[in-house]
Amino acid sequence: YYNGNPEIKQALDMIKANVFSLLEPGLFDPIVRSLLDYNDYYMLLADLKSYSDAQDRVDATYRDSRMWTNMALVNIARSGRFSSDRAILEYANDIWHIKPVQFSSTRA
Repeated sequence: YYNGNPEIKQALDMIKANVFSLLEPGLFDPIVRSLLDYNDYYMLLADLKSYSDAQDRVDATYRDSRMWTNMALVNIARSGRFSSDRAILEYANDIWHIKPVQFSSTRA
């Protein structure tokens, strides 16, 4: 991805040249090494283009305040279904096939 994408190469070359850490040369060397020398374990460079494209769509949507507000309200309205208690109960029933344990909250 480094050699195949000119934008990624330029960004990493700038980081390697300490453009963003003039007062602390080498500050970001561990990041560059993890991406280039240690095989980018988390595939960050592979995902960077799609992340950047998604961020461009977010930016465009945010500039349309009516659309942004509508999307925010729809997300809020739909979030009611999500709760950790419900998710744990569904996992217990549907995946683990276990029943809740009853216990007393009083101490002896």
